[in-house]
Amino acid sequence: MKKLSCIVQKNIRAKRVGLFFFLTNVVYMLMLFITIPQVMIHSSGLKLLDMMPMGYTTEYAKSLFDTLGPEGREAYLYNQIPVDMIYPFLFGVSYCLVLVYFLNKLNNLKTPFLYLCFLPLIAGIADYLENFGIISLLNNYPDISSTIVSLTNSFSLIKSSATTLCFVVLLISLTLLGIRALKKVRNSI
Repeated sequence: MKKLSCIVQKNIRAKRVGLFFFLTNVVYMLMLFITIPQVMIHSSGLKLLDMMPMGYTTEYAKSLFDTLGPEGREAYLYNQIPVDMIYPFLFGVSYCLVLVYFLNKLNNLKTPFLYLCFLPLIAGIADYLENFGIISLLNNYPDISSTIVSLTNSFSLIKSSATTLCFVVLLISLTLLGIRALKKVRNSI
């Protein structure tokens, strides 16, 4: 754990954290405003599998892929998924660094709190596994395997849970930093 702590502390310079955060959000905006809408045009309002944080069933996956049709499935596989193969890495690294940065500012970069910095990495790994499941489902359509859907759904749930926890920790860290800053201002008056 000491070795990991040293590696992490070497990489928490504000510029490096900011750069990763910026790149992550550029890719996210690309997905949000370009690649996801390209697929959603064909979905008749059905959400894509990787946009369902509460999970989905085999029936839902089959219905979505049927509704997407050949053009929608192609857009999902060749437009959305390639960009979504970049995003999990950027999310995992940038939000890990952001959490480390803020925890360091709070002087809480110690073992129990350092583990919280793994949440975005877990979310990123789960996102990759989810993507591999979706690729498998799209490539094997119309044969939708219940086992693959179940596994992919599990990774979707892990991704959304780890992401939610990451943002909760981030929000708590920002709140504590804000309280600390207000106390400093109050004490200096």
